[in-house]
Amino acid sequence: MTDRLPHALRSDALDNRERVLDAARALFATEGLNVPMREIARHAGVGPATLYRRFPTKQTLVTEVFQDQMRACHTIVDEGLADPDPWRGFRRVVERTCELHAHNRGFTEAFMSAFPDAVDFAADRAYAMNAIAELARRAKDAGRLRPDFVLDDLILMLMAHRGIHVPSAAARVTASRRFAALVIQAFQVSATHEPLPPVPRLAPAYP
Repeated sequence: MTDRLPHALRSDALDNRERVLDAARALFATEGLNVPMREIARHAGVGPATLYRRFPTKQTLVTEVFQDQMRACHTIVDEGLADPDPWRGFRRVVERTCELHAHNRGFTEAFMSAFPDAVDFAADRAYAMNAIAELARRAKDAGRLRPDFVLDDLILMLMAHRGIHVPSAAARVTASRRFAALVIQAFQVSATHEPLPPVPRLAPAYP
């Protein structure tokens, strides 16, 4: 029995860690990063002491929770750069970035954070922004992206996108896709526009 005890303890510790991560993912996605650590512990079914033993600070927890999203963000910009058509690559970056952020409100806050005590993805953010800057340069050279576009416009886009609050995940994704289409039309040089994606119902029907 004593030989099996350490293994059982390790198994329980691993289960607790995964429950905390699952709870944090769910709460950060719907409520953002301001969720109290005690609420995450309650949602995970563990005590606060157990949570802090696994994740001493919220920063360590958030960094762990959003590793997959940061990898997805890298993939998005890398695939955009690899597209032989820079404007198509740029469009896909905008569309897929909006969709990625639509699925997780907390990731938007973590990615955008620049406050000293907040979660800092500085290296990942710098990588993504440098890659997008190169892609934007190519799209401008191809005559498709308006010449006065600057990276601050992309930050402005993410800030505005963060304001999408709708009752369901499906409606949030639908709204995000339409928002991305409007942004792309604003960024492009051509005056011709493709049809917009469907509009979600965001308010009561008009009389």
